[in-house]
Amino acid sequence: MLIHPTLDKLQVLKLFGMLNAFQEMAELPESNHLSFEERLGLLVDREMTERENRKFKTRLKNARLKHSACMEDIDYRHPRGLDKSLMLQLSSCQWIQSHQNVLIVGPTGTGKSYLSSALGHQACRTGHSSLNIRFPRLFEQLALAKGIGRYAKLLSAMAKCNLLILDDWGFTVLNDEQRRDLLEILEDRHGSRSTIITSQLPIEHWHERIGDPTIADAILDRLVHNAYKINLKGESMRKKQAGLTQENISE
Repeated sequence: MLIHPTLDKLQVLKLFGMLNAFQEMAELPESNHLSFEERLGLLVDREMTERENRKFKTRLKNARLKHSACMEDIDYRHPRGLDKSLMLQLSSCQWIQSHQNVLIVGPTGTGKSYLSSALGHQACRTGHSSLNIRFPRLFEQLALAKGIGRYAKLLSAMAKCNLLILDDWGFTVLNDEQRRDLLEILEDRHGSRSTIITSQLPIEHWHERIGDPTIADAILDRLVHNAYKINLKGESMRKKQAGLTQENISE
């Protein structure tokens, strides 16, 4: 039997997983002992696996995560108050399905962005869309979108994302336009999507950084009361890693 026409048809149909598996089977004599049902099952399984892998890679690319991080690589040896049991619980991504939030606060260098990237990676791995953006860049993009008439489209795109990661919150007090933009984003997501926020600023000081008391109450009501809170502490991990590197050099 000539297999080339079949391979060509699989290529045209974009059944690349089945195509690869079919080619591999043709080169393995032991596959001839499999029944038709077994061979078909292997082809279908391979197609599903490769499609899921492609979807995962696309979700990961679109997420624009700050770090190439995953839950398995989180360092629990560093004394920074990180609860391993909580992170294992979050790794199930049930909190995303329940539309809850995660707030990660702590001094610079304690791994806030790394943890948020690891959670974003896990979200992509479990089939959820994710998007990471720094707060300053968020407001730049919103201002630009208003200028070119794409503001509503940008808000809609963020509202549809299963997990929105807002990194580096709280460096400056928000102006009126920024706090109203933030309220719009969180209002669209409240009760239907999940949000991660990282900040060096303790949560109890967020209210004053928002500025307007009424809008601050509305924003925090949509963020804090339905959130897991991770409070990191201790010295910068970058500083300790640099110290270890310097010791190795001196030795």
